[in-house]
Amino acid sequence: MKKTNPFYLSKEWRKIRKEVLVRDHYECVWCRKRGEVTTLASATLEVDHIKELKDYPELALDKDNLRTLCKKCHNERHGRIIFEKQKKKKFDDEIFHW
Repeated sequence: MKKTNPFYLSKEWRKIRKEVLVRDHYECVWCRKRGEVTTLASATLEVDHIKELKDYPELALDKDNLRTLCKKCHNERHGRIIFEKQKKKKFDDEIFHW
């Protein structure tokens, strides 16, 4: 299990995160660019560091380096692949030769 960076538990992060969500109208900015509307009502929203925190710690709380992304876009941005459960057929007609 991945450990949470203590930074994300800080009061400063929680405050700036809320400000970014408000600024972005609680919408995924990538989805909005594609003409889609993805809000808190339809997806998990996350605040993304445009320049990654590990590489640019000095930009950790810079609102110009932060944006709201839905979980799907955030995973895509970081190259994380999430496999959805594939529904299996209960019966495969090709198996049964009556």
